[in-house]
Amino acid sequence: MLDRIALILVTIGALNWGSIGLFKFDLVAWLFGGQAAIISRVVYVLVALAGIWCISLLFRENEMVGPVTATDDRIE
Repeated sequence: MLDRIALILVTIGALNWGSIGLFKFDLVAWLFGGQAAIISRVVYVLVALAGIWCISLLFRENEMVGPVTATDDRIE
């Protein structure tokens, strides 16, 4: 679950940086009252922490994705 939340936040950050690069428009700052607003800073920090968390995805072993069934090796 934490991986999904982190990926969602990283996607939000990527879209925000894309809008900055293409249109010089900071979506997070626009939504939350400027870059210096507390809520904007919280969003920026959460996106940064999510990006750091997603680095761990590069170094993990492949995990099975999907619901656990009786035939999965994960069931003991």
